[in-house]
Amino acid sequence: MEKTTRTDRNIDKYIDSFTPDVQRILQKIRTIIKKCAPDAEETISYGIPTFKLSENLVHFAAYKKHIGFYPTSSGILAFKKDLSVYKHARGSVQFPLNSPIPYELIKSIVKYRVTEIKEKNL
Repeated sequence: MEKTTRTDRNIDKYIDSFTPDVQRILQKIRTIIKKCAPDAEETISYGIPTFKLSENLVHFAAYKKHIGFYPTSSGILAFKKDLSVYKHARGSVQFPLNSPIPYELIKSIVKYRVTEIKEKNL
């Protein structure tokens, strides 16, 4: 059995505060990040789930009409073409809840960020 930390419970509490359909989306995003970045630390930062790998890797959050995904400005820039169909800013993107969530794109962005951070720390 895995040890549950206070931070894990806080992220669970955050996810549990949403409706079941949004909980499933958030949990799937969390699982994708964990699989792509098994060494990343889970925490709550800025009041939202955050993964750190010597620095902020990604954040994600749920809102009334969208899922916010925050892969830093480099993550947005690297996938600018793929993200062009979504509302996005320098370090964030909004995935509307009334459209399919692009899980494969999220996976690609997280993998990119992991590589980017590891290369920076060589």
